[in-house]
Amino acid sequence: MRTVKETVVIDLRPLAGSLKEFQPITIHLVNHTTLEPVWDHMVRTYHYLGYHQMIGPRIKYLACYGDVPIAALSYNRAALKVGARDKYLGWDEEQRLKLLPHVVNNNRFLILPWVHIRYLASHLLSRTCKLLLKDWPALFGAEPYLVETFVDTDKYRGTCYHAANWSYLGETQGFSKAGKAFVYHGHKKAVYAYLLNKRFPSLIAACPRRYRAPKVREGMVKMQLAKPDWNPKLLDEVGLGVDQVSELGDMLNDFLAPFRDCYLRSDQRQNGEVFVKGLLSDLDRKSIEPIALRYEESVRGMQLFMRDAPFDDVKMAQIYKQTLSSRVNDPEGMLSVDSTEFVKKGKHSVGVSRQHCGRLGKTENCQSGVFIGYASEKGYGLVSYRLFMPEKWFTKEYEPLRKKCRVPDNVTFKTKPEMAAEMLNEVICSGLYQAKWIGCDSLFGASKTFLDSLPKECYYFADIHAPTLVWRERPEVALPEFSGRGRRPTKLKPSFPPVPVSQIATDDSIPWERVILAEGSQGPIIADVKVLPVIECRDNLPGNEVWLYIRRFSDGKLKFSLSNAPADLPKAELHRAATLRWPIEQCFQECKSYLGMGHCEARSWHAWYRYILFVLIAHLFILEVRQRFKKNGRTGANAAPSPETDHCRFVR
Repeated sequence: MRTVKETVVIDLRPLAGSLKEFQPITIHLVNHTTLEPVWDHMVRTYHYLGYHQMIGPRIKYLACYGDVPIAALSYNRAALKVGARDKYLGWDEEQRLKLLPHVVNNNRFLILPWVHIRYLASHLLSRTCKLLLKDWPALFGAEPYLVETFVDTDKYRGTCYHAANWSYLGETQGFSKAGKAFVYHGHKKAVYAYLLNKRFPSLIAACPRRYRAPKVREGMVKMQLAKPDWNPKLLDEVGLGVDQVSELGDMLNDFLAPFRDCYLRSDQRQNGEVFVKGLLSDLDRKSIEPIALRYEESVRGMQLFMRDAPFDDVKMAQIYKQTLSSRVNDPEGMLSVDSTEFVKKGKHSVGVSRQHCGRLGKTENCQSGVFIGYASEKGYGLVSYRLFMPEKWFTKEYEPLRKKCRVPDNVTFKTKPEMAAEMLNEVICSGLYQAKWIGCDSLFGASKTFLDSLPKECYYFADIHAPTLVWRERPEVALPEFSGRGRRPTKLKPSFPPVPVSQIATDDSIPWERVILAEGSQGPIIADVKVLPVIECRDNLPGNEVWLYIRRFSDGKLKFSLSNAPADLPKAELHRAATLRWPIEQCFQECKSYLGMGHCEARSWHAWYRYILFVLIAHLFILEVRQRFKKNGRTGANAAPSPETDHCRFVR
């Protein structure tokens, strides 16, 4: 125990656990109170920068668990000049001088070294930012619009700021103020910021400035969106007539309206909306340059927009997910996991490596992404995505390329099944997508660890490889008898061996059953299937009883799947689950065939993620068009895409 001024005791006993275990946590404003010496002592003793004296407006917060101090935070006036922040806000010198009093700096953040409470840091950041909104105006008469901070990346990774939804803006230039001059010290820090007032960008725009970026002319943008250069494949797919095509421009303009609050400036909005229109156009190549040239935009400007523009792509992705959920969410739906590859010629794009390419069926130089799709009777779409980073990208040899591609420092190597498990957990925890089923292809279905990580409230329908071993009946398990020679047996063995699922497919004693899997736009989809309960093989021992689902296509190709659905589940439900696996393939086909998903030429991490996000937004617009005209009864071809093959098209 340590006593401060003989009035407050700081408890040195370790605190460890989850945030829920340590409640309530109270936050005290300690300026000019008896607790201020406690704050001063804690920061002076335990913070790596120490504490001497803060000059000017300042607020000190002390966080306590009960009566025990556990953390200290302070906020003071913002730095006069920060290149990354000033570029993010897009203000000039006059605007900065006028609005800088509304920017606050988080200059100290300390959690005592013996306190290890999960999620405490992001929790305290969130709560103190809310307190700032009332405490700062009350003390200093200025409403805070933005809070910034600087993170020493040699010591910290800024994880808690990411978790609290702060935005990474870049690095400082390595200067510090000495009197009226700035002295270069070379010690750069990461700059993070959090927008306390969403109106701040518009307040900056309303403030007089020497130079103002040209405003987007609303009529010009609408003309670009209505330009009749829609991809003919899209029109054929949806089944629109000539008179209906003229409505698409207004539809697209209305569809993009919810995303407009994500842009900080009007030129960003113009770039974003024009890019979506370009993805929906009849361009053969839908990378940044052809789209910019088609719509008379600056190529360089659009490249910088994708790579550096400080618009809120996190919020944009959330709006996309919420909108898709409102169109397709259903308690009987399925979340599907799959990966898809993008062939590349060069070696300098983020994540590129010689790896298996599913489309080509061989090893090729490509990028690979892991995607989560969702399908129900209402429709389908892609929900979440991540770029797979091969393990060699985390070697010292690739360090210069990682920096050049701006790969975040907190990205570490994960296998595709590990990535998929994390992504599924995030999607399910969001509450946006109800799911009875989780589907996956054989890359994920072959991973027992992945299958075991899936939520128990969902059934899985997982593709597997032909050599996968199962038992038709559960064997007895026992230790083999000791032969009298060598070591005594210690491992259990089954009474008879398992068989590969391919052998069951060729077993004539198990007849094929011809069933109607779904009703397509060109008639029923008929398939030959074998559906039977089997015992899964786990480490050469019998595991749980699961369903084996074998499908034979018209060309003789076989597909094998396992499901942990209950034994009394009607087989018709398994047939339905098999059809719900198709839509994610349909999403890839649509996004690649006429939305340019594979045309991304951006090399950096953020540009790749933003490009894919805009592709998904364009794909969501197609769903809107289908549902709009189907609802209005103006076309019969929108009920579903017509299957080109009986195994890769989704039929609602």
